[in-house]
Amino acid sequence: MKKDLNHLMGRENIDAIWVSGSGKHNPAMMYLTGGANLGQADLILKQGEEPVLFCRSMERDEAASTGYKTIIIEKYGLGKLQEETGGDENKTKALVRKKMLQDLNINKGKIAVYGKTELSSQLGVFSMLRDLLPEIHFIGEGFTSILMEARATKDKDEIQRIRRMGEITIEVVGRIASYLQSCQIRNDEVLLKEDGKPVTVAEVKLKINLWLAELGVENPKEPIFAIGRDAGIPHSVGKPEDEIRLGKTIVFDIFPQEAGGGYFFDFTRTWCLGYAPEAELQLYQDVKSVFQTIMNELVVDGFAPDFQDRTCELFEAQGHKTIRQDEQLESGYVHNLAHGLGLDVHERPWFGKDANSKDILASGSVVTIEPGLYYPEKGMGIRIEDPVWVKPDGSMEILVEYPHDLILPMENWNG
Repeated sequence: MKKDLNHLMGRENIDAIWVSGSGKHNPAMMYLTGGANLGQADLILKQGEEPVLFCRSMERDEAASTGYKTIIIEKYGLGKLQEETGGDENKTKALVRKKMLQDLNINKGKIAVYGKTELSSQLGVFSMLRDLLPEIHFIGEGFTSILMEARATKDKDEIQRIRRMGEITIEVVGRIASYLQSCQIRNDEVLLKEDGKPVTVAEVKLKINLWLAELGVENPKEPIFAIGRDAGIPHSVGKPEDEIRLGKTIVFDIFPQEAGGGYFFDFTRTWCLGYAPEAELQLYQDVKSVFQTIMNELVVDGFAPDFQDRTCELFEAQGHKTIRQDEQLESGYVHNLAHGLGLDVHERPWFGKDANSKDILASGSVVTIEPGLYYPEKGMGIRIEDPVWVKPDGSMEILVEYPHDLILPMENWNG
């Protein structure tokens, strides 16, 4: 949580955190400012102190809304600096940032750098800044960063925001289910629109996008709505032209985000419309059994990769191959059990080989649980996914409940 940052900075001997870029669609800045409407800003968090925001005068009110101390960068005499540098934009920005750090009495030590911004510009600025401040060591930590470690556990407000995204998500999922169930059905079991044309993956996604927009959230990453063979490839989003028909597995994985680039939800159901053939039904029962077993075995402070190993063990006992047997596996259990969820769809704790000792189911964690089996050569795949909150008392709660039914009955079919 944010309250842990000072401790984490001390543990890693980091003297300051520096976040650059927009206040929105920028997870590090969103995390620390709450999503202030800033086009471009710099936030510097010095160990043991409150963050300071640096911004242009035109955005001073937005910066002030965060409650942090705000410094307007025009105070550094931007016009004069541009004259001194002969209009060299990178050098001007480097000189401004040197003054920013000196204002905070930061002249040496280790600074962790974060934020989404134009790489080519930042590279030039920090290259010059290293020359201007040789006793400062700028580091980029990546996905093992202390910021990601802090974000791995959520406070009450964060949980409520993720839960609200879940409520919107299942509203849209329910609308899609109702739409499909109400369709007319051609003799060859293809669903039809009101104009008599086949319902396609593209048609379904248009409705997903429309309904999410109507409910005030964003959909920056294309949802998965994959049928038949494509359902057997975990991250296939589905071919737009594929027709929706009865009896085929449909993997529906949806991960909308709060407007402005806030918290995500991540949710998957697998459906067969009307009926499920025996092979598809058996595959579903295998996945559902593993899902229920893992849910019953989750424990607070458990080491995340242990649950991945356990999932492999359970699937192997059913006769399915898993990625612990073959890292290049393309059929069977081919991906990790879970991942953290928050301002990114995928964040800590990690459950795979990229995990370290800090990747545990700590109190406050939100993780997806998403076992699946994939057989593209058989034209089918199954995945069930629910985000789970590790509550302060150590118990596990599925944030938003929605039926796991494989078969969706059809209103206009008596097969």
